[in-house]
Amino acid sequence: MKRYLGNRKKLKIYIDNDDRSNGKPLWQAILHQAKEYGVAGATVYKAAAGMGAHSEIHTFNVWSMSQKLPLIIEMIDSEAKIRGFLNSIDSMLTEALVTLEDIEVLLYKHPKFEQ
Repeated sequence: MKRYLGNRKKLKIYIDNDDRSNGKPLWQAILHQAKEYGVAGATVYKAAAGMGAHSEIHTFNVWSMSQKLPLIIEMIDSEAKIRGFLNSIDSMLTEALVTLEDIEVLLYKHPKFEQ
């Protein structure tokens, strides 16, 4: 679909898998809000290990009952849509790193949008 092509922004939100918003996992709350806001799409990546602002290393341990692992939520859309969305979730983010970068979408294919 041509509306997705061209210069866009990529938003990345770095959080932990145990972060919560109103009792729900934060990543689920963010995805739900992204859908409600009309963001083109979002992907959640679960990392095997990471280190954040507290200088604690979080890593997967097969023997541990609970795992605190880094998550990255990535979204691509127009700058206006991304910035508006970010404002809508600001109160959900108590500990997070958020980045925004320029990208160029060269190709977007989906059978739903084929003519």
